[in-house]
Amino acid sequence: MEQLATICVYAGSRSDVADEYVQAAQDLGGAIAGSGRRLVYGGGRRGLMGVVADSALAAGGEVVGIIPRQLHRVEVTHHGVTELLVVESMHERKQLMADRSDAFVALPGGIGTLEELVEVWTWTQLGYHTKPCGLLNPRGYYDGLIAFFDHAVAEGFLAQQGRDLLFVSRDPVDLLAQLDAARPPRHPRLVDQDSL
Repeated sequence: MEQLATICVYAGSRSDVADEYVQAAQDLGGAIAGSGRRLVYGGGRRGLMGVVADSALAAGGEVVGIIPRQLHRVEVTHHGVTELLVVESMHERKQLMADRSDAFVALPGGIGTLEELVEVWTWTQLGYHTKPCGLLNPRGYYDGLIAFFDHAVAEGFLAQQGRDLLFVSRDPVDLLAQLDAARPPRHPRLVDQDSL
């Protein structure tokens, strides 16, 4: 099993969250850097975004921050990262984060975090890339969302093969091991060709 070199982390930027979520971000950042991996993230210094970056840096890891110019202007940027890239749009940010990463993990966050993860997970399902996706689920934060995805399978709107491409754990070391072991198919058969 070959270790993935660069992990993209999506995370919330709010600071008024439970300590367990902060600890999860610290543990993930430490696990990424401690295993010799590089972290790619959204370039912010606030909330869980800042915590995961600070933890990776404290553990001696490389951290790449990618932030849109509009957010950079309002001074939410983390200037202590190894490499900081300021881009023109959210679309450019997301594409560059995807291009620079081997796998994706979502920490707890809001609709922006969810949107980012679901987009790259969709790209995996459609065969645009073979990079695995995961949810770090401290305190069962994503339990309702996971139940929704399973309901979508039961109702026929999501193929089980597609659902199986999203890995979930409450433990960051376990989640990274799942991502290392994952081998998403290059051309998954997730679309009913008869319906086209």
